[in-house]
Amino acid sequence: MSDVKKVVLAYSGGLDTSVIVRWLIETYHCEVIAFAADIGQKEELTGLREKAIKTGAATVYIDDLQEEFARDFVFPALRANAVYEGTYLLGTSLARPLIAKRQLEIAAAEGADAVCHGATGKGNDQVRFEVTYIALNPAVRIISAWKDERWTFDSRVSMIDYAEKHGIPIPLTREKPYSSDRNLLHISHEGGILEDPWAEPPEDMFVLTVSPEKAPSKPTYVEIGFEKGVPVSVDGVPMSPATLLDHLNGIAGANGIGRVDMVENRFVGMKSRGVYETPGGTVLWAAHRAVESITMDREVMLLRDSLTPKYAQLAYNGFWYAPEMTVLQRFIDETQEGVTGTARLKLYKGNCIVVGRKSPVSLYSEAFATFERERVYDQKDATGFIRLNALRLRIRAMLNGR
Repeated sequence: MSDVKKVVLAYSGGLDTSVIVRWLIETYHCEVIAFAADIGQKEELTGLREKAIKTGAATVYIDDLQEEFARDFVFPALRANAVYEGTYLLGTSLARPLIAKRQLEIAAAEGADAVCHGATGKGNDQVRFEVTYIALNPAVRIISAWKDERWTFDSRVSMIDYAEKHGIPIPLTREKPYSSDRNLLHISHEGGILEDPWAEPPEDMFVLTVSPEKAPSKPTYVEIGFEKGVPVSVDGVPMSPATLLDHLNGIAGANGIGRVDMVENRFVGMKSRGVYETPGGTVLWAAHRAVESITMDREVMLLRDSLTPKYAQLAYNGFWYAPEMTVLQRFIDETQEGVTGTARLKLYKGNCIVVGRKSPVSLYSEAFATFERERVYDQKDATGFIRLNALRLRIRAMLNGR
């Protein structure tokens, strides 16, 4: 790496990447290009360019990738109903491959020698970044600061000391050393008191959601329209992917929707505790399921659902650009061809409740499902159906009783 003259750093302005800008300059004596992807951090991006320059970056890119993030990463995962370990809606996992892809594009345009990220050697993000780098440009040189033999920091405290010594502004304090990651889909919180899985998260930590106790006493109703599994409107108003997700974040967050506190299994093998806020995503996942319930064939849904855990695992582990993910996404999208309709939900004090669903291509028929008198289904037919399906059990019981 002695010939590295220019590096593109995935820069967030957080503790790690703020320190890494200066560390790269001191260690590699190279030019640092700071790249920040605007994927919905809002006020966190304020002053970011100036901060990066002040810290030592020669050039700063802040690219608006919100629509691409929602359209090409969040919504495909939504079509799969992807949830990691039954709880996590993959907010950080889905963002990393997009950031890494754009980082490589900037490196090519700038003639950079290497790319760098600030993910630790214990977490998942190092895998997501580096697997994406390798998948899209196998020849790229990668600087992973936390795994670099010249990296001298051993904790966040030591990095805070360094930042204070060099006058580097950082977004956390010794009293509140939480690590957070925000985008259009969610915000995650890790570290500090949260490393104790018994400790309740402090209320002042939350950003996107009010506590259910402080949410309005009157429920909010929202209707979400889908076309081929893709959300396209809210309350009848067409919206772009990023606008729609941002709009739902505001509505759902105000009603205390989307808080998750979980201990998850990291890809590297250890367990970690994370607290997530995913307000708009929680509503979308529930609404999507509701529309699917009246538009998807039973066996197609069963097959798709059997593959959903694998989809979530691939996304979580960083294999977004792997061939198996490409094939899986094609299958998922095929299952969504008929998923068109509208779901109505009631949001109330942290609860997201489906209260209605309709579709112009619905497979649901009141004529078939009614308990009232009808002509389309002879209930006596069920006797033979049941006896045939129970035949193997009947034979087993007869032989066991012999």
